[in-house]
Amino acid sequence: MYPYDNSDQLAWQAAKYDLLSNYYKYSDPQKHVYYYQRHLECMQRLMMQHHGGQMRMPGMNGQAKVRVLHASPDAPAVDIYVNGQKILEGVSFKQQSDYLSVPPGQYKIDIYPQGATNQPVLSQNVSVEAGKMYTVAAAGRVENLRLVALVDNDTVPSGNAKARFWHLSPNAPAVDIAVKGGDVLFRNVSFGEASNYLTLPPTTADLEVRVSGTNQAALQIPGVTLNPNQAYTAVAVGLAGGQPPLEAIFLQP
Repeated sequence: MYPYDNSDQLAWQAAKYDLLSNYYKYSDPQKHVYYYQRHLECMQRLMMQHHGGQMRMPGMNGQAKVRVLHASPDAPAVDIYVNGQKILEGVSFKQQSDYLSVPPGQYKIDIYPQGATNQPVLSQNVSVEAGKMYTVAAAGRVENLRLVALVDNDTVPSGNAKARFWHLSPNAPAVDIAVKGGDVLFRNVSFGEASNYLTLPPTTADLEVRVSGTNQAALQIPGVTLNPNQAYTAVAVGLAGGQPPLEAIFLQP
């Protein structure tokens, strides 16, 4: 008998194994195949469950999509548990997961140093809604670690690009994002905050992060390319004047 007969458990196991399969897709092909097979087993078991003559696939319709970003500059690699189940292992600074499809609702997120289970460095509840995509970042220094959730949107006006800025550098002041030597695109974004998306023509440009309200550049971001029909989130991570250094990483969507 398959060890997870409860439909909700099966749905979670299927989602977890799918995420793990994608996580190891390029770094460990054996683990990739192993977790993908486990995912298929769970899905097959779910499809065998009927309720009142109807196919019963709890949590597979009206789902939310969630991915995780490690944005804490001084936190070690971590393991991430959702409702007591490990879904990610050894996530290091600047690493992001693939999207995981989950039923809407509230989830308890526990983050432990990699390989540890005795005391989480963070426990926090996160709510997600059906039909929405989220990036959940572990942000701040390790002693003040918190989860910051952002709703993603991959709908782009045809032929254009769109972009936004997310401030996740814990010691940097509020900032403006500007074209180098030109217009300000996003104004006065503080730690933990994100700007709205801005629709832009496809282009390649040099950008800079400025201390808000000034021309003082804290970070240069040369050669940023925005392709048509793509959505981008530029994320400031690291420490201003410290290690690891302040830098911008780009997420899609």
